[in-house]
Amino acid sequence: MRILLTNDDGIDAPGIRHLAEAIAPLGEVTVIAPAHEHSGASCAIGPIWIEHPTVIKRDDFPVEGIVEAFSVDGPPALCAFYARLGAFGPPFDLVVSGINPGANVGRSVYHSGTVGACLSGRHAGWSGVAVSQASNWAAEGQAVEDSIAAQKWESAGRVAATFVEAMLRDLPAHPVVANINVPNVDVDEIAGWAITEIGERPPRAMTKAQLVAREGETDVFDIDVVAGDLVELPVEWDAGAVERNLVSVSYISSFVHEPRTDLAAAEAALDAFVGRHGAA
Repeated sequence: MRILLTNDDGIDAPGIRHLAEAIAPLGEVTVIAPAHEHSGASCAIGPIWIEHPTVIKRDDFPVEGIVEAFSVDGPPALCAFYARLGAFGPPFDLVVSGINPGANVGRSVYHSGTVGACLSGRHAGWSGVAVSQASNWAAEGQAVEDSIAAQKWESAGRVAATFVEAMLRDLPAHPVVANINVPNVDVDEIAGWAITEIGERPPRAMTKAQLVAREGETDVFDIDVVAGDLVELPVEWDAGAVERNLVSVSYISSFVHEPRTDLAAAEAALDAFVGRHGAA
């Protein structure tokens, strides 16, 4: 089985190294990851019709058992996009993305580059597993560097390897993205796992943004963002499960048309303008 391994924190981030170590024995793993940080990139691929990104083969990727490793000067969804077009050899069987330091739950799923890589891979008919782990930096005011050093990477890696190994033995008939969020605790402290809904909000939401004039620069501003308090969320939600030291697994479907009955005015305007196709 061919596995595409990527992330949104960059090829030199610790999370992807730990994930590579965990899944290297499970198949032919090729690392195709951004050269630099692309957190929050979602499914962005950039203006590739204007300028093609630089790709560098990374023979120094520090994990044994990896087939090849490449850094791409672009976001993670672009890595999967080019793989779908055959730039990195035969088709892959599965996309695995992570380990992201910080849970991708609630509204953050829409913006996650970790998840976005798997969504891009699904266009090729490949299922994906996005792996994220809770972090204390947002909730506790801890410095990002200190928080990353405190991540229990082995726990997330073992959870991911368990799920991926079994998934490869019985791939789903229709591609799906499994969004897995692991609590930041040792394996023996994990309370279990649950299939969860993508919640309506994360446990600590950003509540306000305001422009702050930059001193000495006319009409130039920085943005000050204020985060709300940490709140307890329902255990049925992804974030609520992780808060209770559960591994959260949410299955993300493809984008589909949603029939609506509350847009009559807008539809009538189009009727008047160009006429409805197929109308008698």
